[in-house]
Amino acid sequence: MSRKHRPDTDVVHLGRRPADFHGAVNPPVYHLSTVLFPTLDALEAAQRPSPDPRRMTYGRRGSPTSFTLSEAVAALEGADGCQITPSGLSAVATTLLALLKAGDHLLMVDSCYAPSRGLCEGVLKRLGIETTYYDPLIGAGIAALIRPNTTVIFMESPGSLTFEVQDVPAIVAAAKAAGHPVTTVIDNTWASPFYFKPLTLGVDISLQAATKYIVGHSDALIGTICGNAETLPRIKQTAGDMGVWTGPDDMYLAQRGLRTIGVRLERHQETGLGLARYLQGRPEVKRVLHPALPDDPGHALWKRDFIGASGLFGAVLHPVPRAALAAFLDHLELFGMGWSWGGYESLCVPQHPEKIRVVTPWTEPGPLLRFHAGLEDIDDLIADLDAGFARMAAAT
Repeated sequence: MSRKHRPDTDVVHLGRRPADFHGAVNPPVYHLSTVLFPTLDALEAAQRPSPDPRRMTYGRRGSPTSFTLSEAVAALEGADGCQITPSGLSAVATTLLALLKAGDHLLMVDSCYAPSRGLCEGVLKRLGIETTYYDPLIGAGIAALIRPNTTVIFMESPGSLTFEVQDVPAIVAAAKAAGHPVTTVIDNTWASPFYFKPLTLGVDISLQAATKYIVGHSDALIGTICGNAETLPRIKQTAGDMGVWTGPDDMYLAQRGLRTIGVRLERHQETGLGLARYLQGRPEVKRVLHPALPDDPGHALWKRDFIGASGLFGAVLHPVPRAALAAFLDHLELFGMGWSWGGYESLCVPQHPEKIRVVTPWTEPGPLLRFHAGLEDIDDLIADLDAGFARMAAAT
């Protein structure tokens, strides 16, 4: 576009080129593998490097469908480019495999997405890559953990189970002062690039499960990796070498969802904060984990670095028998139990960080519930929770 606009305007227009598609508002979905060339010269030219990001050579290497999405997400992140992957976990895996080699050392936040930890303990360990987990609240202290062979620091802020907010600028500064190249990576799924811009804070790579707030409708799996001109070529080369690609229908659903992310996130944020405050007032709740609440330990960092909050947060209950917890969860009408989030529906699932933490033990004796505030009316959601707590009391 010809000039800078506000984010709500950007997400409607970024990546779209109606004039290229006979005026169609929504770019058509391209199902393709083979791209034909009219001459030998054209065929050979397609095999040479080109600065054209929209050049088409083969289905796995890009199509108008992928160009639309990647351009829009890169612009939203403030990145030099974007690699699309089939899921959020594949975005994590592609990034780490692009940046690490045998003998390297990775610093991974202890509050990371559990499958990211599984990748470190499985594939990376087999490849001879050592992982050290660090306290999410370490901040500038991470400098003491950087070794001569440390090549990547991986962040996730807030953590997807316990919602600690990391001091991203302090960690980036420590990486840049290390005396050797250390690439900083962040999982930006919680806020999405609509509410958090890690690259403006000096982070090298921002990735996300676009499955969540970009798709927004619980009907497609997709990941995105955005980076600067120095790091992105390694990501794209590795993705190409491994044959990482995403189906065009999922990419279309992501770019369609992107157009409404602004209005959806505003509602997710509003409802999420309303539910968090409601839960703070319930006697069954020991504490609520939501960085946008003023009394949350991470609130100051969240307010400094983030534009807004998503609908995902946690609540620690006072200890109750399992039967009472089941009575609460099993008959909720509006809160489903499922392992994703970011869609229009509300969710509530128990979480168990004590099973995976290695540096920052989780010692709360009561259940931890992770809530996702969907797009339902908040009064109906509160009524559903009220009934659940009544069932819990009856079963205790």
